[in-house]
Amino acid sequence: MWIADNWKDYEIIDCSKGEKLERWGDYILVRPDPQVIWDTPRTDRGWTHRNGHYHRSRKGGGDWEFFDLPKQWQIHYRDLTFNLKPFSFKHTGLFPEQAANWDWFSEKIRRTGRPVKVLNLFAYTGGATLSAAAAGASVTHVDASKGMVNWAKENAASSGLADKPVRWLVDDCVKFVEREIRRGNHYDAIIMDPPSYGRGPKGEIWKIEDAIHPLIRLCAKLLSDTPLFFLVNSYTTGLAPAVLTYMLSVELKGYKGSVASQEIGLPVGRTGLYLPCGASGRWEAVI
Repeated sequence: MWIADNWKDYEIIDCSKGEKLERWGDYILVRPDPQVIWDTPRTDRGWTHRNGHYHRSRKGGGDWEFFDLPKQWQIHYRDLTFNLKPFSFKHTGLFPEQAANWDWFSEKIRRTGRPVKVLNLFAYTGGATLSAAAAGASVTHVDASKGMVNWAKENAASSGLADKPVRWLVDDCVKFVEREIRRGNHYDAIIMDPPSYGRGPKGEIWKIEDAIHPLIRLCAKLLSDTPLFFLVNSYTTGLAPAVLTYMLSVELKGYKGSVASQEIGLPVGRTGLYLPCGASGRWEAVI
């Protein structure tokens, strides 16, 4: 498992009975997590002295309950600043476990000694975009949600990265990739963080089990002659790390590189154990 253990402003304090107790900067949140199937004693006072609690509904979805939580606040990771706010379906605008990947590819960008063009698909609020830009890459940031792209721009401004070479695009990711292929554009690195299920700007349906392999195949056509890395994230239980390895190995076999896939996770303070938070597949060039 690749662990995101360099956070100072975020931590999982405890997890039990389908929920995790988290500290986001100065605020304590309780949110559901389907991986937490164990029933362990809830001894930390944060379980009852929380600032926000997302309650799942048996009918699907759920609602936030707030106890002295601001509408928006900030946390930091290394030199990056993220603006957080609780919104639909338990989210805050950040997936902290992805810091394990940010550190990995940021180091690769810094060490390569040449200009690096990165394509970030399903780019959400820009964690990977900001990390790549801060490391010196030029980034094309693509997401179907205008609200998410605007949020990512806010994070870039808060992080002092507003003047970095980033293209902010509201677009359907698959259609954008198809157009880039026709235009003959290429990238040295590709990041994709697709949802399990979603809709594009015009109602296009995305289902990861059906769409992820065709998209990886398409994106392989966008790679430059000397690609640096290709990162695929999955939060879908059915897509095991070995599945990501297989797809990347098949579609990138024409390039000199290696593939590794693992679960990604976060440390749990009370137990010293690790909570799995999805999986990542990494192809990297062999230099």
